[in-house]
Amino acid sequence: MKIICGIALTVIFAFGGQALWADDITGQDRFLCSIGDVTMCTMDWECETDTPSRFNIPDFIVFDLEAGLLKTTEASHENRQTPILSISREDGQIVLQGLEMGRAFSFNIDEVSGLLTASASKAGQFSGAFGVCTPFEGAAKADGK
Repeated sequence: MKIICGIALTVIFAFGGQALWADDITGQDRFLCSIGDVTMCTMDWECETDTPSRFNIPDFIVFDLEAGLLKTTEASHENRQTPILSISREDGQIVLQGLEMGRAFSFNIDEVSGLLTASASKAGQFSGAFGVCTPFEGAAKADGK
């Protein structure tokens, strides 16, 4: 029973705490997301959880749906960008998918809460992460207002 309570508390603190810093991004075409710890697993179920930078993932990602791109922030000095191949908005969810360097990726973002769930995979390996999103100041909404 202690183990179950410990796991429940860990989940509450890990995910519940993130909700405090996420924002409503309903209708936004440009927003900034911060990725929490990333878990990466291999085919033999060896898994490692660490910071995004440990896996060469930016801590912050700019989502530009109008341009169809994921980009690093200017402050990161990395100048990285990745095309988004599929963008869907349905029932308050934004679903983005793409492929780069042999890795398929998918983001599911709840527009009202700003909570992000991400996954990526390549042959013999997959990873997942959670994050939080906020609109850019002055960013245009999808309806142009």
